Amino acid sequence: MAAHQSGHNSGVMHTGVYYQPGSSKARLCVEGARRLREFCDEAGIPVATSGKVIIATSPDQRPGLEELARRAEANHIPGGAELIGPERLHELEPHAVGVAALAVPGAGTVDFRLVARAMAERFQLQGGVIRLSERVVGITENRQGARLRTDRDQLAAGRLVNCAGLFSDLVAKMAGVTSPVRIVPFRGEYYRLRPSRNGLVRALIYPVPDPRFPFLGVHFTRGIDGTVEAGPNAVLAFAREGYRRSTIRPRELMGTLAAPGFRRLARTYWRTGLVEMGRSLSKRAFTRALQRLVPEVSIDDLEPGGAGVRAQAVSPAGKLVDDFVIERTGIGVHVLNAPSPAATASLAIGAAIAELVD
Repeated sequence: MAAHQSGHNSGVMHTGVYYQPGSSKARLCVEGARRLREFCDEAGIPVATSGKVIIATSPDQRPGLEELARRAEANHIPGGAELIGPERLHELEPHAVGVAALAVPGAGTVDFRLVARAMAERFQLQGGVIRLSERVVGITENRQGARLRTDRDQLAAGRLVNCAGLFSDLVAKMAGVTSPVRIVPFRGEYYRLRPSRNGLVRALIYPVPDPRFPFLGVHFTRGIDGTVEAGPNAVLAFAREGYRRSTIRPRELMGTLAAPGFRRLARTYWRTGLVEMGRSLSKRAFTRALQRLVPEVSIDDLEPGGAGVRAQAVSPAGKLVDDFVIERTGIGVHVLNAPSPAATASLAIGAAIAELVD
């Protein structure tokens, strides 16, 4: 279970501080966080509510920090958020530095692999069947239902829900759905702090994100097991499940490069892309990005970590789609963009899908 996006993420339970008030992300993240905590309590899954600080490292980032404070208030995030100065930041995170910060006490972490396993067990107890390692190769849809062809079998269904993540646009296309968005895979690479240096980070330390992108920037995360991850960056993956630089699937890569939306995105943000690629190839560059938040981190403190691939929808205009995209067509519901905070919001997204199916 959770072999891809959900099992490769940082384990952060988001609060909704980042998202535009009124958006699906804001609404479903706040509601999803509440549902997820209740689910974890019922299932006996440990949750660490350790809090988060979002740090402005220079005066020009203050307006961005103030905008996040406004969004936190508008979104009614659990635990609220407070603008703090360097002294209070030092009390919360003694090794972090910044001219100001936003303290978000309701943020926390959980092991989403345990969450996925518990959800799967509950689904199976209610009569559901889970079939793994089986590829859908064709879908025929009519008013009575859908017929799915896989590489092993044929299945009939009265309703079709497509939550295929990195392949959601391709599955939708099989079902005859014409959608303008295309999934582009972005790999996020992590380092870990050496265990002897875990004390540099008490909880979650984030930068003020670039408002042009739906990525949160390189940050520190103390996980539920006490390990500290550093990252991720955001580089183009050369395969939809390209967790390593060496994983290249030419057909998938050419499909990405040929997409008009991706080409427009690359022309606009090629400098940003080069910076991210530099961090991917240079441990020293990655370390410098981390030192803006915690100057005491050295290159020798970092050990190789894991990587995840974010399924990010890109519009034909070359824009990274910021909000969730869920479309209903005939007997089908297609989740065409559900990156972070989708794991946190998963139960609320599921409830929204159930309403559309009904």
